[in-house]
Amino acid sequence: MNSSAWTAPMLGRALLVLMAIAVTGGGCGGTEMRSQGQPAVGAPDGTQEHARRMLEEGRQTFRFDTFGSEAFWGDALQLHRAIAGAKNGGVGDGVSPKAALAAGLKVDSAALPAALVAQIKQGAVNLDDPATTLALLKLDAVVGVKGVFDARGGLRSVGLTCAVCHSTVDDSFSPGIGRRRDGWAARDLDIGLVASLAPNLQPFADLLKVDVPTVKKVLTSWGPGKFDAVLDKDGKAFRPDGKPAATLIPPAFGLAGVNLHTWTGFGSVTYWNAYVAATEMHGSGTFFDERLKDPAQFPVAARSGSWNTRGVPDRVTPKLAALHFYQLALPAPAPPEGSFARAAATRGEALFNGKAKCATCHVPPLFTEPGNNLHAPAEIGVDSFQADRSPTRAYRTAPLKGLWSHQKGGFYHDGRFADLGAVVRHYDRHLGLRLGAEDVNDLVEYLKSL
Repeated sequence: MNSSAWTAPMLGRALLVLMAIAVTGGGCGGTEMRSQGQPAVGAPDGTQEHARRMLEEGRQTFRFDTFGSEAFWGDALQLHRAIAGAKNGGVGDGVSPKAALAAGLKVDSAALPAALVAQIKQGAVNLDDPATTLALLKLDAVVGVKGVFDARGGLRSVGLTCAVCHSTVDDSFSPGIGRRRDGWAARDLDIGLVASLAPNLQPFADLLKVDVPTVKKVLTSWGPGKFDAVLDKDGKAFRPDGKPAATLIPPAFGLAGVNLHTWTGFGSVTYWNAYVAATEMHGSGTFFDERLKDPAQFPVAARSGSWNTRGVPDRVTPKLAALHFYQLALPAPAPPEGSFARAAATRGEALFNGKAKCATCHVPPLFTEPGNNLHAPAEIGVDSFQADRSPTRAYRTAPLKGLWSHQKGGFYHDGRFADLGAVVRHYDRHLGLRLGAEDVNDLVEYLKSL
């Protein structure tokens, strides 16, 4: 029968049959229509379960895994003894909850039993007693600090986690006590001061080839919200102008899709996780970067061999995948209602994408460049000191989402610009933008809205 013999009703019935075969999967041995190599619609391929497991493992690692850093902070530096104080088997006055909060450490209210919460509210808990700090450590309530206790309840060591520098709390219970905010920069934390309390700073002195008083001077010079993650690689404790070489602690949220992490773009998020866990937290793990072997740029790393760290057992590498997954899942926090002027922010957005040229580098919606997001110091109009401490010798274009949440301490790697207005005015001068006062204000309101 040729095609000319088909009538319209016959063609209609044939099309319906073919559609039914396609939908039911008949004729080709298939069960349903799908692209080649793709799982059937609704078929359990394990992706969602894998993602859920990775998220949970990463959160646990971020909040509570010390990677074995107790061997350094506790066994070597004896920091736990300074925390406990002489009355609790340590040395000195100890660190009370009030002193810990004053140094920027935070307490996770979700880890506190209801009875303890009630006692604190009633003023029945002595927050001037280091014994109370030990009780909080036993509850895993001190954000980023994990105590190790013996059978009699004595503090025998202490380790640090990622959360110590990259988490805070929402102060929902009281200042410094509340629900965790993972990924937020710990801009209240004076980590240098905390480290300086350790009874034995000789390991630092030996590494840097200086005396212990010099180590204390350097650590206490950092101030709140700053840390020097390159000091143990290049030995440069101060800038040429005499100010500390430490940089602001960056946030660890809103990094999905962002290439290079940290102020000078050493590497990706997971690179930095390995770098910090194995060489800054002094956990037992593997870290490798032959760029840090250069004795001219990184004399301390070349001498110590930290560019090729091989801790045994490796407690870091098995945790990197899930840790990375969790960090990339952390969204930048939305600005609080009423924290910026909407009309001005709308005008600022037009300026950001147009006359002010901000979007040239801070490309929405990542607000950094897709790709190699680095710039020479001269391009952004700042000195090269911190860039020269990096293998890249450049500065990263920082992503801007959630900018409102880390204004404390200033802006740029060292906080040199006190506020967002100062940042905008710097670029106005450097790029010759000729922005008016209203333009600057509108841009600031837009930046606060991200």
